[in-house]
Amino acid sequence: MTLGFTDQLLILACDHRGSFQKKLLGIEGTPTPDEEARVRDAKRVIFDGFRRALSANGADGMGILIDEQFGAGPAREARELGVVLAMPVEKSGQNEFDFEYGDEFGEHILAFDPSFSKVLVRYNAEGDAEMNRRQAERLARLSSWLREHDRKYLFELLVPAEPEQLERVRGDTDRYDRELRPDLMIAAIRELQAARVEPDVWKIEGLDEREDCGRVAEAVRAGGRDEVSCVVLGRGGDEEKVAGWLRTGAGVPGYVGFAVGRTIWWDPLKVWLESGSADEATATIAANYRRLIDVYIGAAAAA
Repeated sequence: MTLGFTDQLLILACDHRGSFQKKLLGIEGTPTPDEEARVRDAKRVIFDGFRRALSANGADGMGILIDEQFGAGPAREARELGVVLAMPVEKSGQNEFDFEYGDEFGEHILAFDPSFSKVLVRYNAEGDAEMNRRQAERLARLSSWLREHDRKYLFELLVPAEPEQLERVRGDTDRYDRELRPDLMIAAIRELQAARVEPDVWKIEGLDEREDCGRVAEAVRAGGRDEVSCVVLGRGGDEEKVAGWLRTGAGVPGYVGFAVGRTIWWDPLKVWLESGSADEATATIAANYRRLIDVYIGAAAAA
């Protein structure tokens, strides 16, 4: 299989697990069977919103990122619909990447047959070198397995600030995002590539400057990786902020779309939990998702 993916991707992300339980539903520790059912119901509401948006006015590349633990049913339905399906491989809520299902990760990928296997990785090139090395080894193992089995790799790169880095910007996280994070992202990409980690698509935190988007895209395509691409992630930002990141990345060579989650479904689910109106929640989720699609497609066309 050729490395890379250049088609448009417009992904509604709802693979959140630990944070979904704790922060949205207030479930601490291992959920009871009734609590698990409540989480699955919430994932179903999101998926129904996705399907409603798809039915209303489908666009090329619409897809869903959902987990096996709470979203197995919707994941199988997504395959039947023929839309893009991405599923996570990582354990939820850990600072260090490891496989959710240990050495059996491949069996789970084969069972669900997603379009993309996705990882979320926290990697700061100026951070814990030993942890970075361990993560890179595991990620390279996944990369090799996916290539051997003719499957695509979606890599969500987060670059959390180290204490010393925050000191350099006087504790201002916005300054860190503007002044330090772009170069740190590029450094992480280069280190991971050197460690034989070869994603087809990099899921990249939103950037405020178009020039930085271009530099990141050049990094993921360096060394003959001409068809490797980037999509913008939402980081749970409000819609105005996320729309700005989408406009910044749209049309930059190497950027092909977005993968956004909480911005789309968090508030509608909170209302659903209080009122019990699933239909209202699905309608709002569908509308929120469609607006971001329109923002991205419109900005890409204008660029």
